[in-house]
Amino acid sequence: MRELGRLEVADQAPFRAFVRDARNGLAGAPRQLPSCYFYDDLGSSLFDAICRLPWYRVTRAETRLLQRHACEACKLTGPVTRIVELGPGSGEKLETLLDSGGVCTGRLDVHLVDVSVGALEQASRRIGARQRVRVAGHEATYQEGLLDATSGSQGPGQTLVLFLGSNIGNFDRATADALLRCVRKALSPRDAFLLGVDLIKPERELLRAYDDPLGVTSAFNKNLLCRLNRELGADFDLQRFSHRAVWNAKDTRVEMHLVSLTEQRVRIAAADLEFTLAEGETIWTESSYKFDREDIVKRLKSAGFGLAKQWVDEGAGFALTLAMAE
Repeated sequence: MRELGRLEVADQAPFRAFVRDARNGLAGAPRQLPSCYFYDDLGSSLFDAICRLPWYRVTRAETRLLQRHACEACKLTGPVTRIVELGPGSGEKLETLLDSGGVCTGRLDVHLVDVSVGALEQASRRIGARQRVRVAGHEATYQEGLLDATSGSQGPGQTLVLFLGSNIGNFDRATADALLRCVRKALSPRDAFLLGVDLIKPERELLRAYDDPLGVTSAFNKNLLCRLNRELGADFDLQRFSHRAVWNAKDTRVEMHLVSLTEQRVRIAAADLEFTLAEGETIWTESSYKFDREDIVKRLKSAGFGLAKQWVDEGAGFALTLAMAE
């Protein structure tokens, strides 16, 4: 775990984790890689571009809900003196919330948690330019960063944790529930949690969001192979792979895969791993779970939260849920 301002200190833990996850995921069946490795500098920029595509409506729907209901949400939470955002991206959504003017009346401590240094630096510049806002960036997993951000003395006022963009959809059900419990454990009673989730919608609409006609999502997916080549000494030939998005109705998730177009031998030097991909074999790179709005409330209650309010953008199929720690 590293905080911005001390990134010059060498830390091999992320590299070792990448090596371990690449070895374990690509030696197994089905072959897979954790989606957290999408977000190097280029991957983060590509994801920002995806969020602006007309077929990917998550970001715009969530922004509309924040603009319309931020003041109401702030009244429900009470005075907030600390905000922790998990996966802040560029910081635009937090900026929208802060622009409502109702988040706090005094000094505000903002903690940004992400595995991408580039995203942390961008969001920190955006949010840190505001008066009476002190920003700390944590290059860490959500769980590690959350615990680090909430470990200090709080004083008067509430803590608000933000988990937006339907990022919780990148975790399987059991892991997502464990993360909700982790958030609750880090908070005190009456602290608040604002969660954004993408809802189940028609298959055609979902697949277009994850396989856009411009090929931006394909580039985002293939960039994972570029990162393996650059950082772990792999020899993936990107021209031998295609991007595929699949709707798994049984598990209510969109899956992203990289499909091998030919039989090929691949080596990853840092992981001391060689393997053969058959023609048509895939590397599973992401699962994006979609939710039912009532199910979200049940999961939050099971984790120890009480529902304060839920706002839904029916047209885009997106829900923003404010919960209070009980």
